[in-house]
Amino acid sequence: MSRVLIIESSARQQDSVSRQLTLDFIQQWQAAHPADEITVRDLAVNPVPHLDANLLGGWMKPAEQRSATERDALERSNALTDELLAADVLVMAAPMYNFTIPSTLKAWLDHVLRAGITFKYTPTGPQGLLNGKRAIVLTARGGIHAGASSDHQEPYLRQVMAFIGIHDVDFIHAEGLNMSGEFHEKGLNQAKAKLAAVA
Repeated sequence: MSRVLIIESSARQQDSVSRQLTLDFIQQWQAAHPADEITVRDLAVNPVPHLDANLLGGWMKPAEQRSATERDALERSNALTDELLAADVLVMAAPMYNFTIPSTLKAWLDHVLRAGITFKYTPTGPQGLLNGKRAIVLTARGGIHAGASSDHQEPYLRQVMAFIGIHDVDFIHAEGLNMSGEFHEKGLNQAKAKLAAVA
């Protein structure tokens, strides 16, 4: 049995393409892997606070010097990190906002990129500690950005995943969604076809 962690980040609940791709993924994954455990964390419904002085204090101060707020921030980060550590497969559903990922997803990443836990510093540079895990990224984009300089989603997320040791990463882009009907339909169908192959 594998554990699958799904991170939703779309601000929209209705008519969200990334959420629809997530639902399709869950149905297909459960059909192929019925014994697997799937956990969904919705960052729009339960947003994670952005990185601030309280979280930094929780990470860096000795336990006896932490304030109650810093302890709470550390406990939240620990819970999110433990959830990621327990997962075998990470699925991130990310619409493109202003050429990059939603700020809610960035806030989650800021909580789980933890020195000594998900990566470590070595004499030759940082080394990821989450080797053996797999990541799948489901994106929804109004235009067509794959391979273009306007794409600040895939390069960033590939770098972040590699930084923590996840090198098996599949991207599924639904592109052209705000363009004419032909582009919208083609982009969605291509994404669904790739999703079926991955799941």
